[in-house]
Amino acid sequence: MSAPRVVGILFGGRSGEHPISIRSSQFVVESLDRTRFTPALIGIDRTGGWHLLSEDEFWRLDGEVTASTGRPVVPVPRDGGRCGLLDPTRPQATLPSADLVFPVLHGPYGEDGTMQGLLETFGVPYVGIGVLGAALCMDKDVCKRVLRDAGVPIVPYVVIRAHEWEHDARRLRDAALALGAPLFVKPASLGSSLGVTRVSETAATTLDAAVAVALALDGKVLIERGIDGREIECAVLGNDQPRASMPGEILPGEAFYSYADKYAADSLAQVRIPADLDVPTREQVRALALRAYVALECTGMARVDFFLERGSGQLYVNELNTIPGFTSISMYPKLWEAEGLSGPALVTRLIELAESRWAARRRLAGGAGR
Repeated sequence: MSAPRVVGILFGGRSGEHPISIRSSQFVVESLDRTRFTPALIGIDRTGGWHLLSEDEFWRLDGEVTASTGRPVVPVPRDGGRCGLLDPTRPQATLPSADLVFPVLHGPYGEDGTMQGLLETFGVPYVGIGVLGAALCMDKDVCKRVLRDAGVPIVPYVVIRAHEWEHDARRLRDAALALGAPLFVKPASLGSSLGVTRVSETAATTLDAAVAVALALDGKVLIERGIDGREIECAVLGNDQPRASMPGEILPGEAFYSYADKYAADSLAQVRIPADLDVPTREQVRALALRAYVALECTGMARVDFFLERGSGQLYVNELNTIPGFTSISMYPKLWEAEGLSGPALVTRLIELAESRWAARRRLAGGAGR
């Protein structure tokens, strides 16, 4: 029997979703088939520093990778398409090289194509989406434009950039207020509902305050028309022939599915799997999820989030999460579990998809380099 392949599991990161990433990585580590794979646990602190942790250190983490966590390391490319690690204080020390990397990094610097680009330059296989798809999905504005061109229904919205808001706030405010109330103001490139504000009245001062909150986190902000609707989610898995799960439904415990509603211990949010939908609507959700996934150049996995408008029954694709949450309350693994794919089977399948995609690319490149 061949030796287990080393899977570098990346967690933490520089984004505001740092602690959620750690929680998601725990699911991946617990679900790793140890007869086939050995984990190399690599935490990234909020400054971008890399740290190699033992399993004991990993399980003792209290929601934060710091400068003193584990052993400081720097990533380096190795022959054969592996990601090596060096200790800058002891360069001759022998450290593991990852045969494959599983980024469990939510938000900027992990889910936006930057980490994927680094791994591409190293020539190492990695789980999930590639550079282009990650960048497209991370920017909510660009994502919506691609979806619209692909015939996927999206919620009407207005884009505000920091420099435009500074010099032309009145015009942008009027365009946003014309969408009607309520409005949702959100940073263009953050996840987990960070920086999102619900504006329930068409008052300029209220809108301006919400824009200020979002602009403090991102230089580009979306203002969307609020939809009186149900929150439906669908998990997609695969590369060239992706598969969509049954839809599930989020029942928010607050006015909308906020960061606290998603992750707080006392959250009142509920998950319903499968969602209570008629057959035509259920199949439309799955078809639109696959169309969006393909249009945005997704591979590996994504969770596609929808609004189902009450009254009209209109479906809107809200966004795609290309490194969805893997916490104990996260919808993505729950949807696949309901389809008969356990946590260990899901993690193994994601690794196999990464290896398959990389093998196909190597064949196209003549077996050399990437």
